[in-house]
Parts: sequence; structure tokens; C-alpha cells
Amino acid sequence: MVGSAFTAVDFFNSWSVDEICVLEISHSREYLNDFHRIIEGLSERCFVPLSVGGKIQSLDDVYLLLRLGADKIVLNTAAVENPGLIKSIADEFGSQCVIVSIDAKESGNHASGYTVYTDNGQKNREIDVLDWVNTCVELGAGEFLINSIEHDGNREGYDNNLLKLLTSNITNPVIAMGGVGKWEHMVDAINQASVSAVAAGNIFHYTEHSTKKAKEFLELSNLNVRPSTFYKLNKPRKIKYKIN
Repeated sequence: MVGSAFTAVDFFNSWSVDEICVLEISHSREYLNDFHRIIEGLSERCFVPLSVGGKIQSLDDVYLLLRLGADKIVLNTAAVENPGLIKSIADEFGSQCVIVSIDAKESGNHASGYTVYTDNGQKNREIDVLDWVNTCVELGAGEFLINSIEHDGNREGYDNNLLKLLTSNITNPVIAMGGVGKWEHMVDAINQASVSAVAAGNIFHYTEHSTKKAKEFLELSNLNVRPSTFYKLNKPRKIKYKIN
């Protein structure tokens, strides 16, 4: 995230964003305490669902993040290394609480044409992406956040072939991520790949009134979105999970 996370969330709230996803992607665990303080602070200002992931290894980590104010948990590496964690979260809090994030890359070694990567997209797990998605569905995953490694950062659009492969095989919501350079790319992913939602990072940080303009463009493209109305936020009022 560029600049203050708190300022960004205030703006995203006022621009009527639908959901906020915060991921801890550093290469060590030394910043976790700071990250947890940030999540707690963000949750007090956040008026939409807050999804949180990164460095999650156990159900205790999930309990902590929910107590700090997260609404949903995002798993990537932990899901591959410990698939049972998906089921444990779904059993304890419901499938709607579990988002499985997948970094995928084209590969001729698998029937689907894509393989799963973990560890911030650095480690090839030699797992067919479609096989992995189906396994996660069986374990109770509620949603999927799909990032194409080859498209991430290229600003040329999402990998709609990858997205369509998944949306045509599962009924769970699929969120597109990685590659947005203009608002038309979001429309293409929805119309061509039938994704349930579109996510982006850089374009929102470097474009003024970004989420408002994005939603207005989607609306003008005849897509059913929540109106991009400006809201004035006076004080935190989000209720956190109460876990004994």
C-alpha cells in the first residue's frame, strides 16, 4: 500500500468501495505485530467487509485476526501447506469467512494449462490450478481471489482465460486480480469471464477518486453495481467479532 493505510481506507469508504482486502506480504514475520495494530485500526474505520491475509498458519491466527476486526480470512501458502485449515475455518466460522487466494501461472505440465504458485508467487507447487480449486471447494472455501502472475503489474488486463476456466467449473464467487491498467479491463473480466468481482491495487493508489470513477465506468457499461456515492464518515462504528 502506498502512503497511509488509514487515509486510504477513509477515502475508499467515502467513495463507496464494496470490500477491502489487506495482505501482509513481507518475507519475514518480524512485522506481524505492526500489521496486527494496523488491522485493528483499519477495522475501526472500515464500513465495508475487511478481508485479511498473510502469515496465517493456524486457527489461533484466525481467531486473532477476527478479534482485531477482520470479517474474512484470506489463505494462500497456508492453504496449500495445510489444506485442513480451510475446513477448520469453514467449520468454525462458515464458508463465507474463507477466501482462498491463488497465484497461477501458465504451464504445459497440467491439464488446465495453469499451475499453482505460493510464497508470494515464488514457489511452483506443481499443482493443477483447477484441481486445487475443486479441492478447496470440497474443504469449504467460500470465495477465490485469483491472480495471474504473468499479468500482475503489466497493466494490460486480467487473464480472462484463467478466470473463465474457473468460473465455468465452480459456482463459488471468483474475484479477479492482477493486470488492471484501465477501467475497461474490469468490464472485460466481468463480461468475458463472468467473475463475481474485480480487485486492483496500483490503479487505485495512483488515480484520483479511483474507486468512484471505476464504479461509475462499470455503471455506464450497464453492469449492476452499488452507486458510487460520496459518504461523510463521522466516527468509527464497526462491530468486531466477539470470541471467547
